[in-house]
Amino acid sequence: MASAERPPVPVEWIERLSAMLAPFPEVREHDAWIGMAWKVRSATVAHVFGGEDQLFRITFRAEADEVMAFQHMGDPYFKASWGSNVVGLLLDENTDWGEVEELLIESYCIQAPPALAEQVLRPV
Repeated sequence: MASAERPPVPVEWIERLSAMLAPFPEVREHDAWIGMAWKVRSATVAHVFGGEDQLFRITFRAEADEVMAFQHMGDPYFKASWGSNVVGLLLDENTDWGEVEELLIESYCIQAPPALAEQVLRPV
């Protein structure tokens, strides 16, 4: 049985995420094996993609104590099956994009070299 097709991420969501991530030093956007990803140097900051279940997800990095919190919160949050500090969020028409931006700032600061992370203003 063939697997279901993965839906393309809505262009407006990619544009919105790009606008959030573009100001960070040395961030590069690139096509991922599915969806779109953003990296600082060789470290992935965020990855957005459509799943075979037709739902959209964004994955990002979190501190160890936050990973456990995301895992226990449940939908729309999840712990990714790869990487010890990779968590994610289901995206839909009710997504709080302000929260996504805060999560991406934290992910960038985790993944970026300290000299670059220090240039980013973190939410208080």
